[in-house]
Amino acid sequence: MSTSSNLRPNGDGALPAASVTSLARLHSRAVGIASGLLLAVALFGATIFLVIRGGEHVGAHLGLLSVFFPGYSVSMSGAFIGFVYAFVVGYALGRIVGAVYNRVVRPS
Repeated sequence: MSTSSNLRPNGDGALPAASVTSLARLHSRAVGIASGLLLAVALFGATIFLVIRGGEHVGAHLGLLSVFFPGYSVSMSGAFIGFVYAFVVGYALGRIVGAVYNRVVRPS
Protein backbone atom coordinates (compact mmCIF):
# COMPACT_ATOMS: atom_id res chain seq x y z
CA MET A 1 0.00 0.00 0.00
CA SER A 2 1.35 3.44 -0.94
CA THR A 3 1.90 6.21 1.62
CA SER A 4 1.23 8.90 -1.00
CA SER A 5 -2.50 8.66 -0.27
CA ASN A 6 -1.78 10.26 3.13
CA LEU A 7 -0.49 13.36 1.36
CA ARG A 8 -3.67 14.02 -0.63
CA PRO A 9 -6.50 16.17 0.70
CA ASN A 10 -9.54 14.40 2.10
CA GLY A 11 -12.63 14.11 -0.06
CA ASP A 12 -14.02 17.32 1.47
CA GLY A 13 -10.93 19.30 0.40
CA ALA A 14 -9.42 19.59 3.91
CA LEU A 15 -5.88 18.50 4.61
CA PRO A 16 -5.33 15.47 6.84
CA ALA A 17 -4.84 16.27 10.54
CA ALA A 18 -1.17 15.22 10.48
CA SER A 19 -0.45 17.71 7.68
CA VAL A 20 -2.18 20.60 9.41
CA THR A 21 -0.33 20.15 12.68
CA SER A 22 3.02 19.86 10.93
CA LEU A 23 2.72 23.13 8.97
CA ALA A 24 4.85 25.83 10.48
CA ARG A 25 3.33 29.10 11.54
CA LEU A 26 4.88 32.29 10.22
CA HIS A 27 6.14 35.14 12.34
CA SER A 28 4.04 37.94 10.86
CA ARG A 29 6.42 40.71 11.89
CA ALA A 30 9.38 38.93 10.26
CA VAL A 31 7.42 38.41 7.04
CA GLY A 32 6.41 42.07 7.13
CA ILE A 33 9.97 43.30 7.59
CA ALA A 34 11.30 40.98 4.87
CA SER A 35 8.67 41.98 2.32
CA GLY A 36 9.01 45.65 3.29
CA LEU A 37 12.75 45.58 2.74
CA LEU A 38 12.32 43.72 -0.54
CA LEU A 39 9.92 46.31 -1.94
CA ALA A 40 11.90 49.23 -0.54
CA VAL A 41 15.23 48.07 -1.96
CA ALA A 42 13.60 47.30 -5.31
CA LEU A 43 12.06 50.78 -5.60
CA PHE A 44 15.23 52.45 -4.35
CA GLY A 45 17.35 50.50 -6.83
CA ALA A 46 15.04 51.18 -9.75
CA THR A 47 14.96 54.89 -8.96
CA ILE A 48 18.74 55.18 -8.61
CA PHE A 49 19.25 53.18 -11.80
CA LEU A 50 17.01 55.56 -13.75
CA VAL A 51 18.67 58.64 -12.24
CA ILE A 52 22.14 57.37 -13.18
CA ARG A 53 20.98 56.34 -16.66
CA GLY A 54 19.52 59.78 -17.26
CA GLY A 55 17.89 60.81 -20.49
CA GLU A 56 15.28 63.25 -21.74
CA HIS A 57 12.31 61.81 -19.82
CA VAL A 58 13.81 60.11 -16.78
CA GLY A 59 11.50 57.47 -15.34
CA ALA A 60 8.20 58.73 -16.73
CA HIS A 61 6.40 55.53 -15.75
CA LEU A 62 8.03 55.15 -12.34
CA GLY A 63 7.28 58.80 -11.64
CA LEU A 64 3.58 57.94 -11.67
CA LEU A 65 4.06 56.49 -8.18
CA SER A 66 3.94 60.09 -6.95
CA VAL A 67 0.17 59.78 -7.21
CA PHE A 68 0.23 57.21 -4.41
CA PHE A 69 3.42 58.32 -2.65
CA PRO A 70 3.29 62.10 -2.12
CA GLY A 71 6.76 63.61 -2.35
CA TYR A 72 8.19 60.76 -4.43
CA SER A 73 9.96 61.60 -7.67
CA VAL A 74 12.58 59.96 -9.84
CA SER A 75 15.51 61.74 -8.19
CA MET A 76 18.11 61.06 -5.53
CA SER A 77 15.94 62.49 -2.75
CA GLY A 78 12.88 60.75 -4.21
CA ALA A 79 14.68 57.42 -3.93
CA PHE A 80 14.88 57.81 -0.15
CA ILE A 81 11.27 58.99 0.12
CA GLY A 82 10.18 56.06 -2.03
CA PHE A 83 12.22 53.69 0.14
CA VAL A 84 10.21 54.71 3.20
CA TYR A 85 6.85 54.48 1.43
CA ALA A 86 7.66 51.13 -0.17
CA PHE A 87 8.84 49.72 3.16
CA VAL A 88 5.60 50.74 4.87
CA VAL A 89 3.45 49.24 2.09
CA GLY A 90 5.54 46.05 1.95
CA TYR A 91 5.48 45.70 5.73
CA ALA A 92 1.69 46.04 5.82
CA LEU A 93 1.22 43.52 3.02
CA GLY A 94 3.63 41.08 4.66
CA ARG A 95 1.84 41.33 7.99
CA ILE A 96 -1.48 40.66 6.26
CA VAL A 97 -0.10 37.67 4.35
CA GLY A 98 1.45 36.26 7.54
CA ALA A 99 -1.77 36.70 9.52
CA VAL A 100 -3.92 35.10 6.82
CA TYR A 101 -1.49 32.22 6.43
CA ASN A 102 -1.47 31.58 10.17
CA ARG A 103 -5.28 31.57 10.23
CA VAL A 104 -5.40 29.05 7.40
CA VAL A 105 -2.88 26.62 8.87
CA ARG A 106 -4.15 26.87 12.46
CA PRO A 107 -5.04 23.40 13.69
CA SER A 108 -8.74 23.08 14.39
